[in-house]
Amino acid sequence: MPAMKVLIQRVSQGCVRIDGAEVGRVGRGFVVLVGVRAGDDEAAARQLAQKTVALRIFADTADKMNLSLQDIGGGVLVISQFTLYADTRKGNRPSFIRAGPPDLARHLYDTYVDALRSALGPTRVATGQFAASMQVELVNDGPVTIELNTDSE
Repeated sequence: MPAMKVLIQRVSQGCVRIDGAEVGRVGRGFVVLVGVRAGDDEAAARQLAQKTVALRIFADTADKMNLSLQDIGGGVLVISQFTLYADTRKGNRPSFIRAGPPDLARHLYDTYVDALRSALGPTRVATGQFAASMQVELVNDGPVTIELNTDSE
């Protein structure tokens, strides 16, 4: 069964560079890695975007994880990451056969980004470049790393 996934890292800052040039930056918020599988659809991308925006993993005044991106005015840096679907069950070289085909992955990545921008505003969502070789820097705050997916299990 298809299961689109995002890996969310709570950060105090993050940036992405391509060939040494910065193409995206975020302050306090999330760096999100997005993986797509064959069979995923726009509904899955929108569902994950809504869950990302509403995820309460920032500390409130009692130091409890109780605040969302919306609550803190945080931003998101979104990076496409087909390697989230690496299969390492056999041998030492990962297989990426479970990753969605590039055209589908690009479309659903864009759908996810567009849904985030609709919810947060365009200035609070930065991206890398789909299918580019990127260098991602981040300061993981906590550290806190959460996986969200559309797997029904």
